[in-house]
Amino acid sequence: MASSHTDCHFCLQPLRGRKYALREENAYCVPCYDSLYANPCEECKQPIECNSKDLAYKGRHWHEGCFRCAKCSCSLVEKPFAAKDEVLLCTECYSDEYSSKCFHCQKTIMPGSRKMEFKGSSWHESCFVCQYCRQPLGTKPLITKDNENYCVPCFEKQFAHHCYACKKVITSGGVTYHDLPWHTECFVCAVCKTQLSRQRFISKDEQPYCIDCFSKFHAKKCAACKKPITAPGGAKYISFEEHQWHRECFNCAKCSVSLVGQEFLTRQDYILCHKCGSA
Repeated sequence: MASSHTDCHFCLQPLRGRKYALREENAYCVPCYDSLYANPCEECKQPIECNSKDLAYKGRHWHEGCFRCAKCSCSLVEKPFAAKDEVLLCTECYSDEYSSKCFHCQKTIMPGSRKMEFKGSSWHESCFVCQYCRQPLGTKPLITKDNENYCVPCFEKQFAHHCYACKKVITSGGVTYHDLPWHTECFVCAVCKTQLSRQRFISKDEQPYCIDCFSKFHAKKCAACKKPITAPGGAKYISFEEHQWHRECFNCAKCSVSLVGQEFLTRQDYILCHKCGSA
């Protein structure tokens, strides 16, 4: 511009007919202004003269031609960009280097777009859907099977077993008994309702029983001691006609010698060794 000021505020040279720059109401010739106040360019380190456009970002300055992506060198003037460790990158390069990849489609989740996170992985919002009905899962309850996500209704429809006892869906765990699924808490003794998933049990007529209840209501009774034969440790027994004995109770009624593997005689409900029976 034509100078209306008399002299340069710094070098005191006349400004008449010369371009000048104002700073705090003081006029400077262009060389003095550039040497005193021009910002150094972050890229080329040369001063950004007053007749050049000065592009600033977070206290740093660039020539318009130097304001470029550090990776692909495309101009960032009037374009969106991102900074990483003070390095400027266009959104495409930033995404390639630092953005999450969608677990489903393996494509980059662009900065600014909404993403869903689940079990340490990220999804595009449009990719985070039920594998069966394809409806968005958002923050709804879901169940994962073979790395695929399902809404609860679709999972139950496609995969879930129904408890043989309560008929409700088994979503995790459970017990299989006679090829039938049960909730752990539903798999109980048919008599006392004690949970059986972590203890020994005996089956009768497709119903499970704890040892105590089975022994009390269904076990064979020893003809000698009258105690249940199926009590723990006493499952091995000897049977003859309609009577059963614990092996340790299968003794001669007179001399008490063991008759396991020996010949014996019967007298009413008693068993006798050959010697006692012949006397």
